[in-house]
Formats: sequence, structure tokens, C-alpha cells
Amino acid sequence: MTEKVDLVITGGQVLNVLTREFEQTSLWIKDGHIISNLKDEPYQAEQRYDATGKWLVPGMIDAHVHMESSMVAPSELGKVLLKHGVTAIATDPHELANVAGTAGIQYLIDDARQTPLDVFFMLPSSVPCVPFDDNGATLHAADLRPLYAEPEVRGLAEVMDYGAVERGDQDMLAKIRDANAHGYHADGHAAGLNPHQLNVMRNAGLDTDHECTTVTEALARVKAGMYVFLREGTVERDVLGTIGAVTEANASRFAFCTDDKTIADLITEGSIDYNVKLAIKNGMRPALAYTLASYHAANAHRLNDRGCLTAGKLADLVVLDDVDAVTIERTMKAGQWVTTEAATQPLPFTATRIHQHATLAELKLPLKTGHVNVIGVQPNHIETDHLLFDVPVADGEFQTDLAQDVLKMVVVERHKNTGRVGVGLVHGFQLKHGAVAGSVAHDSHNIVAVGTSDMAILRAINQITMTNGGIAVTDDEQVIADMPLAIGGLLSASSYQVATQQLGTIKAAYNRICETEISFDPFITLSFLTLPVIPTIKLTDRGLFDYESFKLIPVEA
Repeated sequence: MTEKVDLVITGGQVLNVLTREFEQTSLWIKDGHIISNLKDEPYQAEQRYDATGKWLVPGMIDAHVHMESSMVAPSELGKVLLKHGVTAIATDPHELANVAGTAGIQYLIDDARQTPLDVFFMLPSSVPCVPFDDNGATLHAADLRPLYAEPEVRGLAEVMDYGAVERGDQDMLAKIRDANAHGYHADGHAAGLNPHQLNVMRNAGLDTDHECTTVTEALARVKAGMYVFLREGTVERDVLGTIGAVTEANASRFAFCTDDKTIADLITEGSIDYNVKLAIKNGMRPALAYTLASYHAANAHRLNDRGCLTAGKLADLVVLDDVDAVTIERTMKAGQWVTTEAATQPLPFTATRIHQHATLAELKLPLKTGHVNVIGVQPNHIETDHLLFDVPVADGEFQTDLAQDVLKMVVVERHKNTGRVGVGLVHGFQLKHGAVAGSVAHDSHNIVAVGTSDMAILRAINQITMTNGGIAVTDDEQVIADMPLAIGGLLSASSYQVATQQLGTIKAAYNRICETEISFDPFITLSFLTLPVIPTIKLTDRGLFDYESFKLIPVEA
């Protein structure tokens, strides 16, 4: 009796990731899996799909992403990513974990179960990212261990605290051992590390990195034995600077990731499909680019059931009308065409509240001289420049310097109402009046603000306190736009369509107080100016932090 299958796809050019070549053949699919990729088989197919003139590639995999950076719940994110050919992501939920601990991780796992998108969780290793950060929770190995019972959990996420690894911190090493004991692996985070330090990370068992910004850095990580995830996010625009490291010989060590990308950019640019598009435009063979986007990411995360259109693998695939332009015709997830969006809504989240009581007096910046350390924004990058400026001082206090674009920046602790307020200076936001504040501030996610006056800054801070988290833009007199982020102060409780519209509104409001349109995302950029594990100077609620010396420094130089 002839065996029946659910579907056969014929006539298309099918990517063989093992040879990195396209082959005109057929795909025979049954029970959500591919059972053959031979052109002719003695099977009887209940349905046929003629893919003549089209290309078929494995479903794309985002090798490292903080899905909270999309600003929508996982169930909403899945609706968008599947349209862009992404069928699985490896996510580090350390953003909501820094706010709400294990309750935040469990929320993301539960909500992600509403989407057909496969969401694999790498448990956050560094909550807080450094011991002196004032975040909402501290997660030790014992706190994370029970979460390995969740089938979606597949390892340990980026270990950002290099100091803990170098000194052999027992809790950090226990987190790595726990991942290995469950048959999983641990991601690295090698921003600013030299080859010797890379070996320290490798000796501890860390085997990936996504922080490369240059070809030299990427090749150093390959030499150290790491998988390298080439990143293109909303502000981490690194693919063009690193794609030159990939050759036919070493390509198996490379995959793609987004790390942090807003829902607006995911809709307009895309996800991993955009990384592929950039790679092809810059000379990479399409067959190789799509292999990085799927098979190599699966190998890096030991996802052995996907990433390859061969017998026994999941029928996760993408049909392309144009292989060079990455024009997606349709996506298949586990043998089913993705034709409609799931009728879901984000689950409710009530675990956290915004707690702060900042006053105008606490926003002042006393100075004896005007010679100061200033955070320099690098557009479309999360690293900063350490700048020195001479700024105006009156009555012993900093005065806004619009001529040099040096503005006051403030970080207010918002989890435990400690009253800590860090005040510093930043160059690059181009504001002419007003302020912007947000409760997204990596990784502690305190309130961060920048503005041209203390009153405007405080007004923006109070607005997002009132909405229990979000982003607010003010002019010199009132709040002119805001985006509530009710889920931990990080995610919208609305649909992705509403969240995207709100992002557009606050961006337009920002351009109004800039009196120009800037070439980078100001909100995500601002959110990374508080992350002390990324070079070179950042601001926390405890003050200005210097990555090079790894200590707090005064604003006055």
C-alpha cells in the first residue's frame, strides 16, 4: 500500500544547507516533519504545492534576542516574526527578569505559548548584570534551577559579568554547570575583551558571542572556538562592519541575531531576513546567507530537529519569490502554512509597580568648574565615547549647553523607592527644548531621562510613573506624547499594531523638540546609556560609571 503524506512541494529550488547550494527537488511532508527531499518518491500526497520559479529555505532562527526590546508581548511578537520567515528564536529574558525576577521569566514563557513561533529561553545569567546595579531582583543559580523543568528552557544566556568569571565566582560557575548538566550550553558576552580574556570565557564553558563590531573582533572569537552571532538591531547596526569576517571555510562558526529591535523596525525592516538581505547586498552568496540564518543558528544552540530541509527535520520553511531581495511569499511552521494571525491577546501582568519620589532639587548638577566628563552617543551603536567638554556654570550648577549639544541626563531608581538619583551629561541627542524619559534602561531598567530643563525632565519622569512604566516626551510646558508599557515598564499590553502606532507618535514628538529628524532611534539609544558592561562610560542611579577602570567617576573631570 502506498504511504500517504500530507503535502508535497514540487518544482522549487530547495536550499541544501549541507552543501550550501540550491537544488531543484521536492519536499515530502508528513505530521509536521519532512520525510524526504528527493524529487520523486512513491508517496501519495493529499495536497500538492507547485513552487516552480520559487526558492525554499529553512525557517530562519534568531540566535540571540531580548524579545522585550520589541516592546510587545511574546504572543504579539510571534505574529510579526512568522511573516518575516522567522520560525524560532533563542531569547534571553533578562530584561523582565531584572524587573520582576523569576515571575517575569515565567510570564514570558506562559505568554509565548500562545504563538506558533518556537521561543527557546536561555536563562538570564547576570541579574543584576553587575553586583552594584540597583535592579528589581537578584537571581542566583538556585533561583534559576527549577526553570529547567520548562520544556522551552534550553541553556544559560549571555554571561555579561566577566569579572565574576575571571575570579571564579561560585554562583556564576554553578549557573554554567547547571546548563551543562541539563545537556545545554551557555552563551558568552565578550564586549571589549582581548584574546586572553576570550580564553578565560572559553575555559569557563562559554561558547558564543554577539558583541562583535569589527572583522578583527569576529575572527578573534572564531579563533577562540566561539560561535559568532552577527547582529543587526535597532541601535546595534553591526552586520556591515563584521560580515567581511565570514568565508566559505569558517562560515560554520557564524549565525545571525538581532539582539534588540523594536516592533516598528521589525515590521518595516524585518528580523533575520533583514540580516540576510544586508549580507547578500554586500557580496555573500544567497545560499550561504540563508544557511547562516538557519542551520548554523540551530547548531550553535543544539537545536537538532530544525534548520535543515532533510528527512526527519521539522517542516519549518520559507518560500521566496526573489532569493536575492529576500522577498517572502509564505512561511510554513511545523508543516502548516502560516496564513492568519492567532486570535490572542497578551496575558495580564501585575507583578511590579513604578516606585520613585524624585524632586527638582535632586536633579541639580553642582559643578566647581565647567570641565566635565560627558557620555558621547555613537549613533546606531550601544558603545559610547568618553568625551571632555567645557560647559557653562552659573551659581555653582550646570547650565544646559545647546550650542555644544551637552544636556543633562538623569537615572532614577524605580524598583525599591531608594531615592537614588544619578545625574550626568550626554552629547548627541540634539534636543532644543523639552525632555524624554523611559522606564526601559538596560539592564536594571530604572527610569532614564534626558532634557533641556529640570522641570521638563521631572514632568516626563512623573508621566511614566503615573502610567506604571513607558516612554514620555515633553516640551517646555506639557507632555506631548507617551507610550504606556504596563508589562513591567518594558512591554505594551496592547496589540503590535497599537504599539507600532504609539512608537511612531512618540518618535514624531521627539523630532518636534529636536526641530529636526535624527538618524537613529533616540529611545533605544537612551536605554543603553545605563548599561555598565558595555564600553565606555554610562550613567547609573549611583552615578557616572567608567567601563575602562570599572568604577564610578565624578562628572567633573
